[in-house]
Amino acid sequence: MHRYSFQHRNFFKAKYYIHIIMTDNNGFLRLKWARDHMPVCANIRERFLKEKPFKGIKIAMALHVEAKTGIFALLLTEGGAEVRLASCNPLSSDDSVVQSLSKDYNYMVYAKKGESEKEYYENINKTIEAAPDIIIDDGGDLTNLVASKPELVKKVIGGNEETTTGVVRLKAMEKAGALKFPMFDVNDAQMKHFFDNRYGSGQSALDGFMNATNILIAGKNALVAGYGYVGKGVAMRLKGMGARVTVTEVDPVKAIEAVMDGFTVDTMNSAIRYCDLIFTATGMKNVVSYDDMLVAKKGIIMGNVGHFNNEIDYSSLEKKNIGKTPVRNLVTEYKLENGNTVNLISDGRLLNLAAGQGHPVEIMDLSFALQALTAEYIVKNKGKLSNKVYPVPAEIDTEVAKIALESLNFKIDTYTEEQLKYLDSYQEGT
Repeated sequence: MHRYSFQHRNFFKAKYYIHIIMTDNNGFLRLKWARDHMPVCANIRERFLKEKPFKGIKIAMALHVEAKTGIFALLLTEGGAEVRLASCNPLSSDDSVVQSLSKDYNYMVYAKKGESEKEYYENINKTIEAAPDIIIDDGGDLTNLVASKPELVKKVIGGNEETTTGVVRLKAMEKAGALKFPMFDVNDAQMKHFFDNRYGSGQSALDGFMNATNILIAGKNALVAGYGYVGKGVAMRLKGMGARVTVTEVDPVKAIEAVMDGFTVDTMNSAIRYCDLIFTATGMKNVVSYDDMLVAKKGIIMGNVGHFNNEIDYSSLEKKNIGKTPVRNLVTEYKLENGNTVNLISDGRLLNLAAGQGHPVEIMDLSFALQALTAEYIVKNKGKLSNKVYPVPAEIDTEVAKIALESLNFKIDTYTEEQLKYLDSYQEGT
C-alpha cells in the first residue's frame, strides 16, 4: 500500500501535487513523472474535466503500455470515457506501470512485457469485449480485429492510428474495401511526424541501443535503413554521437536528400559488409534479408526501430542459424551456416521500447494531445464521416502547436490587417 500526504483519488485531477511521502510502486512514480512533464495534455485535461466530451463513450486502445500512455489513458478517462487498454507489441509494456494502473486506479489494462503471441491477441480481444465506440491503435492489429467483427463494426464511430506501419495497413484496408469505419492518420500530422518520428525516435532508438549493448557509438560505421522521418532522426543522432553513417533507401528523392544531409548512400547488401551497427526504420519486411546477414560484417549489431519484428528477417534467422547464444540480457548472437556471426537486439522488435524507455515524455505529450483531440473530433462528428482514412484536421495540429509554444513560454507574431489583405490580393507586384 501507498501512504500519501494528499487524497489519492484526486491525484490525477489536481493541478499541483503534494510531495509523496512513501511509495513501493515504481510505476506510480513513473506515471507522476510523466504527468509532471506533459504540459500540453495538462492544458487539455482542464477542459476535459469540465466538459466531459467522452461521457458515455467506450474506448479500446492498443498502444505501448508505459508511463506516457498511462497518462493519455487517464486523460481520456477524466474526459468521461470508459477505457480498456492493451499492448500493441509483445515486448513494449512496462510491467510496473501496468501494475500501478491496475491496482492503484482499478484500470482495465491487459498487458505484460514478454507476451506470447496467444497472450498478445487474447489481451487485445479483452479491450473490445465491451463493444467500443472509438478505437485508438498503434500498428493496426486492433483495427483489423474490430473490422473483422460485424457486430462491433456497427458500434464503432471512428478511431486513430499513430504509427507508419499502421497507416500503411489502414490505406490498404481502405483500398480493399475492408475499412468499415472512419480512421484518422495521426502519424502524418505535422505535430506528430516532425517531432515524434524524428526527435522522439532519434533519441529513444539510441537509448535502447546503448541500454542493450553498452557499446560506444563514436567511430563506428552505422547503417540506417530508411530515410523517412524516423530514419532521419536516427541518422541525425548517430552522426551527433560520432558515427560514420550510411543510409539505404528505395526512394531516389529520399536518397538524394540523405546525400545532401551529409550521409553516404549505398545498397543494403554492400553497406552491411562494412558497417558495425544497423538500425532499420522502414515499415517494410525483410529489409535485412538472411542473405544480407550471410555477408554482413562479422559481429554486426542489428536493431529495429520499426513497429513489427519483420524488418530484419528474424524468421529465417531463427530457422537457419546453426547456433544462438544470449550474450547480454537483450542481445542474442547467431552463428550462421557459413560461420558468420550477427547480433540481434530484442528479437528484432522495436528496440526503443523493447530495450529502452520509449520516446521522451515531452514528445509523447504532443502525440497524445493530437490523439485526444482527434478522438474528441470523432465524437463531435459522429455520423458525418465516411469509412476512409482521414488526415488530422489542420485546426487540431495548430491548437497543439500553440499550446506547446505557450507551455515553453515562446511567443510568435501574427499577421497584421494589411498583411492579410496582401495575402488575398494579386495586383500588388514589383
